[in-house]
Parts: sequence; C-alpha cells; structure tokens
Amino acid sequence: MSLLVAGFAALRASAFGAPATGERLERMQASPQYGTKAFENPMKTTMAVEKNPLGSAWEWISNDAQVVPEVELPVATPGPLAPVGDDGLRVTWMGHSSMLIEIDGHLILTDPVWGPRASPFSWMGPARFHATPVEIEDLPKLDAVVLSHDHYDHLDYPSILRLAALDTTFVVPLGLGAHLESWGVPPERITELDWWQEMTVGGLRLVSTPARHFSGRGVTDRNSTLWSSWAIIGPTHRAWFSGDTGPAPFFDDIGSKLGPFDVSMIEIGAYHPSWGTIHLGPEAAVGVHQQVRAKVMIPVHWGTFNLALHAWDAPIIELSEFAAQAGVTLGVPIVGGTVDVAAPFVDPFWLDRIGSVLDPLRDHSP
Repeated sequence: MSLLVAGFAALRASAFGAPATGERLERMQASPQYGTKAFENPMKTTMAVEKNPLGSAWEWISNDAQVVPEVELPVATPGPLAPVGDDGLRVTWMGHSSMLIEIDGHLILTDPVWGPRASPFSWMGPARFHATPVEIEDLPKLDAVVLSHDHYDHLDYPSILRLAALDTTFVVPLGLGAHLESWGVPPERITELDWWQEMTVGGLRLVSTPARHFSGRGVTDRNSTLWSSWAIIGPTHRAWFSGDTGPAPFFDDIGSKLGPFDVSMIEIGAYHPSWGTIHLGPEAAVGVHQQVRAKVMIPVHWGTFNLALHAWDAPIIELSEFAAQAGVTLGVPIVGGTVDVAAPFVDPFWLDRIGSVLDPLRDHSP
C-alpha cells in the first residue's frame, strides 16, 4: 500500500511541475513584473469570488445553464499541415487555445492541450467535449511551441511529454522552463522571456507581450511564474495571441509598437463578472482586438472544456453580436478547421446552430 501511495504522489507531483530555483529564480526576481514574493499585474487585479466564496459556491451548485454540449461537435481532419508558403497565413483551431499558425513559411503551435482533462488528474477535472483532430506525433515539424502561462488548460503535462520527444523549441514566459525541464524537455530547447523581450526563430520574431492574468498549478504557487500574450511577426504577416487576460490599457501599446496585425486570436470563454479582471468575455475581446489593431479575429478559449457558469456556446453567440456591431471580421472554424486569413469565414455549423444572430456573416462562409 505504501508503494501505491508513493507512486500516486509521484505522478501527481509530476503533473504539478517544478518550482524555479537558482539562476532561473534570480532572473525571475529581477523582472519588473516581479513584486516582493511573486509576479504581479501592473494594475490591481482581484477576483470577486475570493471575497464571497460561499456565494460563489452556491452559484456553481444552482447553475442550470447548458454548460456541456447536447450535440456531438464536429471535428475536422486537417488537410496537409505544412507551411502555407513564404507569404501565407493560415490558422488551424486544434481546440480551446491550441492553435497551429502557418505564417510566412513557419509553423507555430500555441498552448498545446491534447490531454483528456484540464487537470493534473486523468480521472477528475474538466473533460474534453470533443476528440483531438490530429495526433501530436502526426504534426509536421514545428518551428516553436509557444506557451502563455501554466494553468492546466494551457500547459498540459501529457502533451508536453509527447512534444518533448520532438525536436522543437519552446518559447515561454519567465519560470515555465522549470516545469518543462522536469518533464524532460532539454534546457537548450527552452527560451524564457519577460514582457517585451523577443527571440528569433527562423525568419519569425516571437515577442512576449503583456497580459492581465495570474498563474499557478497548486495551492501554494500562485503567480510563481509569469503570464504573457504573444506577437508572432514574420517578413510579411503579423499575428497576435492573447493567451488568458483581462482588459488592460497596455493593449494599445502592443498595437502601436507591434501592429497592425493580420489576425488576432483572443480568448472569449470562461467569463463571469467575478472574473472580469482576469478574463475578457466576448464584448471585451472585441475591444482588445481593436486595441491591438488587428484585421481578422479568431476566437479561442471556448468550446472544448466546461470552465465557467455560462452555456458552452454562449461565447460564440455573444461574440457574433458584438463583432457585428463593431464591424469586426471573424474567422470561426470548427475544431480541426483551418482559416486562411486572406479569406476568413464562419463555418456553416456555427451559422446553422446560432441562426439569425450570424445572418450578416453568411456571405463570408465557404
């Protein structure tokens, strides 16, 4: 029995990752984003749930929204996943915030989550709504894996184990390298960046840009690693990935310094008034898309896991309304679907499911 308990504890510890030490920790502590004991947002950022945990718990218990799909979600098998050309830009939605970005002859994968649950456990936690569209081992050679932060729906232990076996570079915010190294990624394949720092991969600039969020994989490591959004800049095209974030004025700086962007990939799901400083929701996401000066918006962070109290399809329904009001062009594929940013569309599945809300977008469907 003691061996069984020890084995379970070791497995759980592996999924939780590892703390930063030594030179890595010293570099983190030297960051302008680091406070006295942990990383901090540049503006006050709180969650109302922390002030009223009992009320929040009752809201979860009494919630009657359709938080899990009542229909089987379609999953496409992606076509040839290879660089689209030296001057092309395509984005394939792998589910949640996992995006395969084909940009100017390079391939970037964001926040890969192929595991069955957004959790440190295989038997407990938010389960996937749908299958993954392609196996990690069947992906073409990646130029880089880019991570936004260390929450379980963005940094997935079983997925990193599989990616560690591939010859690819990991570009991450400060501190996340400790998790990756503990899971077998060679340190020479990991680059950790502070906000506004960048590295070059092939012909791409990968720039760590600010976000307003938090981090942590356990009960004692809140904000022990940094969180970032990312600008991906090629010779011809520019893309921006929000990661998880709340609203903030620094998105104007991102747009003025690094934009305009051909496409934004912005989180729209897992929103609630209590979380209004750490998540956007559809209306604020449209605002951020405009702040960073992007042309086409592809929504992410929805339709894969039950992480909030709203109905599972509420994010796309509400986004369509706010985008139409603001004149924002959307690209909304099904999981496994690819959007050519030069010809964005809303997949007919979403058009038919949502109905009249998206009627103005029907002219842009394939």
